[in-house]
Amino acid sequence: MNEIVCVGWGSLIWCQKALPVAATWQPDGPSLPIEFARESKDKRITLVVCEGAPAVTTLWARLNVETLDAARAVLQTREGCRLEAIGCWSPDGVSRHAGANVIGQWATERNFAGVVWTALKPKFGGTYRTPTLDEVIEYLACLEGSEKDTAEEYVRLTPRQIVTPYRTAIEGAMGWTPLGLV
Repeated sequence: MNEIVCVGWGSLIWCQKALPVAATWQPDGPSLPIEFARESKDKRITLVVCEGAPAVTTLWARLNVETLDAARAVLQTREGCRLEAIGCWSPDGVSRHAGANVIGQWATERNFAGVVWTALKPKFGGTYRTPTLDEVIEYLACLEGSEKDTAEEYVRLTPRQIVTPYRTAIEGAMGWTPLGLV
């Protein structure tokens, strides 16, 4: 196959913006250690690859692009991040991001030409670290107004198959039940 695909687990699934997804998201992506461990600029706590977290099955979709470089560029634009924060794999090489080897093995089995994914690191309180569950719950509980609404939307719209320890605790503490894909 000559397909270049994107692996996702969070807002890429329901809010693609200009990401040129060529087909529906498939639920059988690589299993990666994903957790709600990044404080975003808009005050959400978002999902990132988080070493030590239990692995969950991610999603993937074909991209309507010709090259891996083009795929990296469109994902970078969608995410509003530096190019270094976009992971990539091809039969010719792999980036040095968390989860890259698992993604490479998964992609090889499917004979994909390339894979891209968002490779932002855990970050909380302005430092690159994984927050504790208590820190995340306290942080979300203190949000108000549109910031709280945005944070709640992210958690609730996350695909239902992305079940993490933090998500289960957030849903219980905040009452934010899933609305995402079945």
